Amino acid sequence: MPDAAAAHLQQAQPERRPLSGRPGLLSLLYALVTIAFMLAMFVPSATDYVGPDNDDVMRLVQVRDLLAGQGWFDLMQYRLGLEGGTLMHWSRLVDLPIAALIRMGMLVLPQDQAEALALTTWPLLLIPCLLYPIGLAAGRLSGPAAMNIALGLASLFAFTNIRFHPGSIDHHNIQSVLVVWIAAMLVDPDRSARSYVVAGAAAALAIAIGAETVPVVAVACLCVALQWIWHGDAMSRPARAFGVSLALGITAAFLLTIPPARYGVVTCDSLSLGFYALAAMGGTLMAGATYLPVDHGIRGRLVAAAGIAVALAAAALLIAPQCLGSPLANLDPMLVTLWLDAVTEAQSIVGIVIRDPHALGGYYAVGFFAAMVCLFRILQNQDREAHVVLLLLIAASWMVALVQVRGFFFANMLAILPLALLIADLRRGSQADPESPNAAFAYVMTVLMAVPAVWALAGALIDHNAEGSLGMETLTQDSGARPVPGECSAEDGLPLLAGLEPGVVAAPSNSGAEILRYTAHRVLAAPYHRNQGGMLTELHIGLALPAESEAFLRGAGVKLLAFCAGDPQTRSLIRMKPDGLYAALARGDVPTYLAPIGRTGEGDGFIVYQVAAVR
Repeated sequence: MPDAAAAHLQQAQPERRPLSGRPGLLSLLYALVTIAFMLAMFVPSATDYVGPDNDDVMRLVQVRDLLAGQGWFDLMQYRLGLEGGTLMHWSRLVDLPIAALIRMGMLVLPQDQAEALALTTWPLLLIPCLLYPIGLAAGRLSGPAAMNIALGLASLFAFTNIRFHPGSIDHHNIQSVLVVWIAAMLVDPDRSARSYVVAGAAAALAIAIGAETVPVVAVACLCVALQWIWHGDAMSRPARAFGVSLALGITAAFLLTIPPARYGVVTCDSLSLGFYALAAMGGTLMAGATYLPVDHGIRGRLVAAAGIAVALAAAALLIAPQCLGSPLANLDPMLVTLWLDAVTEAQSIVGIVIRDPHALGGYYAVGFFAAMVCLFRILQNQDREAHVVLLLLIAASWMVALVQVRGFFFANMLAILPLALLIADLRRGSQADPESPNAAFAYVMTVLMAVPAVWALAGALIDHNAEGSLGMETLTQDSGARPVPGECSAEDGLPLLAGLEPGVVAAPSNSGAEILRYTAHRVLAAPYHRNQGGMLTELHIGLALPAESEAFLRGAGVKLLAFCAGDPQTRSLIRMKPDGLYAALARGDVPTYLAPIGRTGEGDGFIVYQVAAVR
């Protein structure tokens, strides 16, 4: 009897699933380990709680304005550019969680400490959100071994990717998370409607946060359409779920972030009527097409999909023809030469070959390798459909990287899934034949080739001028890396600048965001393409003859000129116009309308001049 009772009790207890069968918990454990290493490696040596990129600083300025009472729909940066300010293109959907974290911290901490806590926490909170879909997808496709390998590669990606380090609060990290969710849901072997609802919602949110993801989202929509065309009725419900989720998600984002007065405005660098109309229309038409009668067959579905493509193309030409090219196509040629051409993220592969050929591996090798693996798997009919989806998404990101190297983030991240599946297969082959050196060698080499940081480190070791820095960690963002202390850092000039009466400051664009962060001044220039007027004015001030620069200074209402001879852009201006104002100031020839106030920092720090009042 006791044995029978014990057996009955054992049967009544729920069976415990192994950790390998619980992707959520396993992903959390990997994330916690990654976060612990990040905190141990990066926080003790940090000199600032804001990330190393100008975008991180500018995001903090925008969040502070929101917390100070600036309207939810009001994205104007009133202290940037010419009189009236500059309308920013960044989404409030990213400002909101950061502002909420700061506000909660301010309940018990001073604002600066609350900011430090929030800015440290936010990118780390995104790491489990990045790891979970990768682990889930790998586990679904190939089992526990592939899941662990994928989570390991994803942890390395997060650890070596500056966008997930403490203090990095621009929108690139959350964009990466959303792109991973899209890919992971679209390779669900069961093709469940729930997965496609998540993919559609992630696609809508990705578009709402930034235009950089539009090519990937467009390819994701193409993948869903191809799956529906091929599978027919079996794919109707998932495709319908994706289309409805995309249309409803983009509508919600549009209504939540776009003021009614701008409903009819089309912009090509942010969510506006153009992207909204095309996404909502495409999702709705896709959902409607899934009701096509089954007897129409694959030919009928092809005709329906072609009709949707034609309708979307016509809508794009009608609503937003200006957005069919680069959003930076209208940038002034002077800004292209003196600013954009110096931003690493905006370089094409040609520019990388010319400027830093040893970085090519870190940017392009892993994505190319993964694309070749996908192609091989497709030809071998191994998980063909999943690898077609991954190939299209990786190829889209990789081709974007050929034009602007920023696409390498997405390509390297998406490469984790096909390479994890390959490594899992090679691992099984190596274990099945432990005496084979070829199997072991293939396994080890594939693991190394799957890590972008390995390629970047190899390039740095080959290039003796790289000083050991990794391309993965030194890639600048849209605005470029911030100046470090001693090299025209605005932080060095705070005691002087912050103590002066607020006014308009003319300073190098690379220091503009920091001046906004630390002072109450308005700055002419900060490295953002919507601030063309302010940036061009600051360039003309430096290039014009000293007698002519006075007119530019007074016309823009400049009260303070912060001159830094060591700023890279300022050095370019001095070389271009040896008789210009900046060249004169570098020689110590100060015109009478500028009164030196003092020097900040050491070496090539700022020299601050006050523009004399008109007599």
